[in-house]
Amino acid sequence: MEEKNVKGVPTNTDDELLKLINEALDIPREGEIRKGVVVKVTPQEVYVDIGSKSEGVAPKVEFKDADIKPGDEVYVYVESLDGPDGRTIVSKHKADFIMAWDKIKDAYQNNLTVDGKVQRQVKGGLMVEVFGVSAFLPGSQIDVKRVKSISSFVGKDIKVKVIKINRARKNIVVSRKEVIEEERAKLREKLFELKEGQVVKCKVTGVQDFGVFCEVEGFESIDAMIPISELSWVRIQNPSEVVKEGDVIEAQVIAVDQMNLKITLSYKQLQPHPWEKVKEKYPIGAKVTGTVKKIVDYGFFVELEPGVEGLVHISEMKWGKPPAHPSELVKEGDKVELVVLNVEVEKQRISLGMKQAQPDPWSVVDEKYPIGSVVKGVVKDFTDYGALIELEEGIEGFLHVGDISWTQRFKSPKEALRKGQKTKVKILNIDKKDRYIELGIKQLYPNPWEDIMKKIPAGTELQATVKEVGQRGVLVEVDEGLEGYVPASQLQKKGDPRENYNEGDVLNLKVLKVEPHRKRVLLSERDYYKAQEKVDVEKYKSQPARINLGEILKTEMEKLRELREGMEESEESEEEKEE
Repeated sequence: MEEKNVKGVPTNTDDELLKLINEALDIPREGEIRKGVVVKVTPQEVYVDIGSKSEGVAPKVEFKDADIKPGDEVYVYVESLDGPDGRTIVSKHKADFIMAWDKIKDAYQNNLTVDGKVQRQVKGGLMVEVFGVSAFLPGSQIDVKRVKSISSFVGKDIKVKVIKINRARKNIVVSRKEVIEEERAKLREKLFELKEGQVVKCKVTGVQDFGVFCEVEGFESIDAMIPISELSWVRIQNPSEVVKEGDVIEAQVIAVDQMNLKITLSYKQLQPHPWEKVKEKYPIGAKVTGTVKKIVDYGFFVELEPGVEGLVHISEMKWGKPPAHPSELVKEGDKVELVVLNVEVEKQRISLGMKQAQPDPWSVVDEKYPIGSVVKGVVKDFTDYGALIELEEGIEGFLHVGDISWTQRFKSPKEALRKGQKTKVKILNIDKKDRYIELGIKQLYPNPWEDIMKKIPAGTELQATVKEVGQRGVLVEVDEGLEGYVPASQLQKKGDPRENYNEGDVLNLKVLKVEPHRKRVLLSERDYYKAQEKVDVEKYKSQPARINLGEILKTEMEKLRELREGMEESEESEEEKEE
């Protein structure tokens, strides 16, 4: 039974009495954390009163506060009550680690984000103070992107996550990268709330040459920007012409980049477009008058009214072929009549035409130049396949190289015509839609090939002069304006024609075929000489036979030799029989 005193209070046992005595004396024990008061500070050590028989001593390097002074309260870990020279040895580092360990362990197990302060740079990363103790932040865990200068983080307060702990080694590893990734994931989810076209309120936080940075209400931690092109409908040199830092404005969301956490805004979309009235004032097809303000290689700019300019492209200056340069038709300051071709409100452009203000000569071209009529024109230019013939200002026709001559083959129209030359042509075809007139010169004359085929049918023998020698054959002039061709296989001399024939050579030839579609006569030198050989043979056969004494004697001698050989063989045979 428990003993009680006279007041009815239970009587304490010896252990309880000892405990009360110890608590009264507050005697420190090894291995515990004690709260003490700094009594002395030397360059190497700090002396702390922890209630023991002697003051506790700790290395000064363990105290991060360089201004520690007597009277300050600190927590220390009692390592030894009877150290060297009878001193009490204490540790500030161990006390900090033990007191912080539970918090660190909780942060690690529950994936908590904690505050840290970067102490210094070390090999491979940074040392960060977390809950009063040092933790290692590897360089690869500082940011989600490559860090240019690790040392720039020293002294800064950062948020980190504890990703690895080892109490025995007092090893703590933290990551700032995981905090950033977690925050970015939350921001991406939040960005789903924003839609393109949505109007938001934002504050201008920075002005740059290329645009302005903003903080969108409710999305302050996400980068937002208004490009300079989205600030004003009118072209501006600097964003500060429209807004300044600190302004609170409304803008329209035009793009949301959830991957890179960026918002692109437009200020001008909420402002009235000044060119909406321009489109109403200058409808397509309207005739207008303007002043030439600037001439460029591809056209000229015209001022219709202050602040409103349009472009006349060089192709819209005159009907037909455009001028070589706009300055041939206009100069700065000229008043010109024009027609509105197109208005682009978004791009603030007006396309104008000068030729459209004049009658289109192509509208009556088929009446003025009926098919089959003969007209005069001037050679203006050449292409690979023909010549451009100007019939009048703004009307040009095309003469194909194959329609220049019935009999001559031209590789280029320049072989038959020259620029500026006046010539008669025949209208072969007209396409008003594509503005195309087909012309011909050879059609002015009858086709001579029927007469040529009668005059030199196949088998005709003739002489022709070599005009051109090629690897595959020889080109000759059969008659004035009429060409012939002798393939290499039909030449009398074997080998490369270029080694055996020369320009100016006169060849004896035989007509193989007349080819009107190729504008040539196909000839053969070999057939000519074969025919001559036959004629010579026939002549020889028709001559009387001649007695050749030498041949007769030769024949007789051969007969005598054969007879003698026969007799010798007969004698040998008789001798064999006798034996």
